[in-house]
Amino acid sequence: MKTAVIIYVINNFLKSIKKITFLYLVIFTVYVSCQNDKNNAVNLIVSLPQNLSEVSGMVATDSIIWMIEDSGNKSKIYGIKYDGMVEHTIKLDDIPNIDWEDLTRDNNNLYIGDFGNNDNDRKDLAIYKISPNNPSLPVEKINFNYPEQTHFPAKKKEKLYDCEAFFIYQNAFYLFTKNRSKGFDGTTLIYKIPAIVGNHSAQLIGKFKTCANYNSCVITGAAISPDEKKIVLLGHKNIWLFEEFNDDDFLSGKITELALNHYSQKEAVSFKDNDKLLIADERTKKRGGNLYEVSIHTLKSTH
Repeated sequence: MKTAVIIYVINNFLKSIKKITFLYLVIFTVYVSCQNDKNNAVNLIVSLPQNLSEVSGMVATDSIIWMIEDSGNKSKIYGIKYDGMVEHTIKLDDIPNIDWEDLTRDNNNLYIGDFGNNDNDRKDLAIYKISPNNPSLPVEKINFNYPEQTHFPAKKKEKLYDCEAFFIYQNAFYLFTKNRSKGFDGTTLIYKIPAIVGNHSAQLIGKFKTCANYNSCVITGAAISPDEKKIVLLGHKNIWLFEEFNDDDFLSGKITELALNHYSQKEAVSFKDNDKLLIADERTKKRGGNLYEVSIHTLKSTH
């Protein structure tokens, strides 16, 4: 009899423990979810049209966001309104989209970076200059090469010559390469190219390390603020902010890694103004394909 009572008490005790454990897990899950929502600095603006599922580069104006897609897509530049509707389409039928990976602009022109180089074997790297106000004007082509690359394709431990990130600053392009090397360590090479038509050898002006996690720390986009005092490099879940630099010695100033607390295949970034960033991610299955807004001031205040 005593044994039966003891067993009954133990069973009830174990049931109580299970209920408490389950309740704790529910509360903990809700708490973590709330914390993630609270810390998530990425604000969804709009879902992009279905035919823009692989946005690889973009640059914003006051009323239009110009966007491109990468290899396998059409040779088109899309002008997107802030509500997600396509306002303009510039067709570049005579310009191949070998691997368009980023977009930048000056006061009058758009520049397409056709320098995607996943296999590190291309010898036809190019930047195209287009007038969005008069698309009938001839497209100008700027060819370049990386002098440090001596093998095509590069050796597995030296695959530093893919690129998805650039901007124009003081009449020159600045490229930040995407590291595809075996034994990834987060190194991105910084190259400078004159913003004039011709064949150029890119000038290596610096190296920067993010982190050793490829999924988190490859560079997929870059942008410079309208006042030219801030630079950002984009990753899938972080940005790297460069400030207080001297001229084009971007590594001379303050560099801050800022967590977005949001993971997706982010491929494009542009400044909307001197504080706010626009970020686009690629659509993969039912995830992504969106345009987001991020405040640098808000990001910095949470770190």
